[in-house]
Parts: sequence; structure tokens; C-alpha cells
Amino acid sequence: MPQVKCKICNKEFHVKPNLLKNGLGKYCSLKCMGKQFQQGELRKCFICKKEIYKSRKALLSSKSKNFFCSKSCQTVWRNSIVNVGADHPNWKGGKHVSYRNLLRKNKVAEICFLCENDDKRVLAVHHIDKNHTNNSLPNLIWLCHNCHALIHRETAEKKILLEKLKNR
Repeated sequence: MPQVKCKICNKEFHVKPNLLKNGLGKYCSLKCMGKQFQQGELRKCFICKKEIYKSRKALLSSKSKNFFCSKSCQTVWRNSIVNVGADHPNWKGGKHVSYRNLLRKNKVAEICFLCENDDKRVLAVHHIDKNHTNNSLPNLIWLCHNCHALIHRETAEKKILLEKLKNR
């Protein structure tokens, strides 16, 4: 059997004469044959600098032009570089707001102000004057989700709430 060199890795290997006659026998293995069809490039991971192969399609479709070896490297990039500050989807203008903790620190009883439901899973904080920047304690009350929705829809419960607030 004749010996030929692989077109990819230059390793010498034996080929059947019939394959050579038909124009085959150019690659020593399926792995080398597969490399012939790769049209992408080797790139470095943006976070850990590990070399990775990216297909031509991946190279063209990347919006950031940053490439990652794994989802964990991509997550590190997204959470420490991209979604920071004003670019984060939950950005609230730089103010840290935790209405629940404010009421809890001041030991306001966790029961609905209207229906007196004490299930903590359904309680929400309501701003009486509807100004979410006014986080003073007299402006905040506990309401269950049901009462909270009714109050924001201008129903009879809103009048009941206003009466209760006057008598507080």
C-alpha cells in the first residue's frame, strides 16, 4: 500500500491504491477531513482568554464581537460589564428602594390595611400619595394584592381606604 501525507496535519498514512485512483485518501482521519470544511476562526474567550473555534456564522452574527468559551464566561461578562448601572433592565435611577424593609424596620404590622389579611406572601407596599419617590413612613401601608389592585382602579375600596386613613 502506498503512503501519503495528510493535507491537514502532514501525518503519513497508508491508502489503498483504489482510493488514490479515485481522488480520495487525502486525509488521515475523519477529524482532519472535517477540518477541511471549517471556515471559521480561532478566537480568544473575552473573559478567560482560552482559544476557541467559532464558525463563520457565529463570527458574523455576534452583535458585541466578543466571544466566550462557555455560558459561565458569558454570564460573567453580561453581569459585570454589560448590565451594570443605567444599562441594567431593572435600573431605578440610582436609588435603592426597598419599601418592604422600611416598613419592617419600623415594625409596622404585616397585615393588609383594608381586609386585614396577614398572609405575608400576598402583601405589597402601597404609596398613599402614589409618589414612588416619597418613601416616608406615613406614606407607606401594607395592602394585599387584591386590595392594592382595587385601590388603583378607583373603586369603592379607595373611598374606604381614605376613610380609614383619616381615622388612623
